[in-house]
Amino acid sequence: MPLLLFSLSLVLAAVLTPAVRYLALKKGWVAQPSHDRWHQRPTALMGGIAIFVAGAVGLFLLADFDSVGAALFDSGSGVALPSAAAVILPGAAFLFGLGLLDDLRDLKPHIKLIGQILAAAWVVFAGFRLNWFVSLTADTMFTLIWVVGITNAFNLMDNMDGLCAGVGLVACLVLAVIFRPLATEPFLISLVLAGGLAGVLIYNFKPAKIFMGDCGSLAVGFSVSVLALQYSTLPSSTPLGRVAVPLLVLMVPLLDTTLVTVIRLLSGRKASTGGRDHTSHRLVLMGFSERSAVLLLYGTGGVAGLAAIFVSHSDILTSPAVIIPVFVAFLLMGIYLSQLRVYPEKEFSALRGRKFTPILFELTHKRQLMMIALDILLVAFSYYAAYRIRFDSRQFGFYFPVFLESLPIIIAAKLTVFYFSGIYRGFWEYLSTRDVFLYTRSSAIATMVSIALLTVIYRFDDFSKGVFVIDCLLTILLLLGTRGSFRLFWETIRRKSLDGERVAIYGVGRSGELLLRELLNNPHLGVNPVGFLDDNPLKTGKNIQGFPVLGGFDRLPSLAARHKIDGVLLPFDLRNGEAARQAAIRHCRRHGLFLKEFSIDLRSVDLEIPPEPDQSSPSVDD
Repeated sequence: MPLLLFSLSLVLAAVLTPAVRYLALKKGWVAQPSHDRWHQRPTALMGGIAIFVAGAVGLFLLADFDSVGAALFDSGSGVALPSAAAVILPGAAFLFGLGLLDDLRDLKPHIKLIGQILAAAWVVFAGFRLNWFVSLTADTMFTLIWVVGITNAFNLMDNMDGLCAGVGLVACLVLAVIFRPLATEPFLISLVLAGGLAGVLIYNFKPAKIFMGDCGSLAVGFSVSVLALQYSTLPSSTPLGRVAVPLLVLMVPLLDTTLVTVIRLLSGRKASTGGRDHTSHRLVLMGFSERSAVLLLYGTGGVAGLAAIFVSHSDILTSPAVIIPVFVAFLLMGIYLSQLRVYPEKEFSALRGRKFTPILFELTHKRQLMMIALDILLVAFSYYAAYRIRFDSRQFGFYFPVFLESLPIIIAAKLTVFYFSGIYRGFWEYLSTRDVFLYTRSSAIATMVSIALLTVIYRFDDFSKGVFVIDCLLTILLLLGTRGSFRLFWETIRRKSLDGERVAIYGVGRSGELLLRELLNNPHLGVNPVGFLDDNPLKTGKNIQGFPVLGGFDRLPSLAARHKIDGVLLPFDLRNGEAARQAAIRHCRRHGLFLKEFSIDLRSVDLEIPPEPDQSSPSVDD
């Protein structure tokens, strides 16, 4: 039965999509390229028709419509919740129709929002809720926000070939793994949706032959949002799992929507305005190809999905060991991508005097607050992980109250030491070996201060010395990992965004490395290094800063052809001096390559200040 439903949806979508594409091209249902769209050529729309029909057939076979009536109108029937398929199908059909109308007539954003709210209200009316809050009112409101938010998130993510369908496919497969041992109907629904998305993705992946359109993205987003909250309705789910599992499964669309919405608002743009500022676009701006950017987001969703699977099978004491690192990683990813300049400079200068300007400048110039907030999470997680490593599950249950009682003291002590040791005065993108010693020393001192405080307050009763040794090591690793990730991020951007004349650097040494660093840090030079040349055969094949030593000048013709080298750069202190310089000139002239020299020049500044003109003296006109 499961394999049959998946195959049915897959085959239906794969067969219907070419037919829909033919009809779309014949009717003129085509997305034209524009300044706020990513595609470069006219592409057929309405791929959502194939997705909806394929999914609707499977959902109809699974739906128990009688249970909906019993749950809504017959309180004595004993039916707690209606069939999920019977609830998803009408809501998805309504949003499919709304999206189809938008694809044909271009509806206003507020009309689509009202439609999404109505569909979300249907879900709540049918009895499904997130079960995140004791208050029924709060839980109802957040369920509405969840359904509308995820529906919109998928709609916004339909911005690059294969992205929306692929992320939805990953989420459905993860949910299928989670629901398989827990609930039959949600498991089968996951397979139905996954089959339909996989069938369309065959034609939607780059280069896309057809786009989903709003009729597809709205229906998919709604269906996945309702399917994800099914985990919260299971009796076996833990309070922490009810919150964490749906968030982890849909972490990629949540990150994209949050990032785009916040930055657009801070930049004085409407959140509903289209643009090339999504997560996928920012990855391409970093230097990834479109395929690589989309596949990276698939993988990111898969990693978060594995974390969701782990949490769904773990108790409330074990789950934080996975939840916190994943959320911190996504937080850092959002911070990385938000720093990329996407909007034109004039749009930022236009913010002067507007109400968003103080917030924007606070986020830009008050990074210490963000660092401290991040370190609170890191310190808490390190202390928690130390207990989990030191004690087994039974012992940890005994020590958990001790952990909770001492956690505020640990956080306060460590952050105080970090502040006075100078950790928050550095720039993470310039992390050096001196910073490694600084973080190591600060973490060790913070651990000793924490032990001293706990000894004074609690006489160190019920505390383990091994916990603090593990905690100290974990804190060092987390501090260096988060700080070092920023340097890795900026270096990745610099390397991938290099463009211009392809050059080889002659000479493996300190000056050659210094020249390479200058090229990486100064893209305005318009030079793209491909590697090093050196006459020492023992150095051939080795790497400097990730760039290979290609060989000597005797191999220059073949190297120039293979690596498309345009010229050679000379560092300022060649090993053989003028002889090496003349040899480089001869080789470059012979093979039609240009030759440039790198130099560092310190010039004295004339300290004499010329006298200012006498403003009181009469001018010639007088």
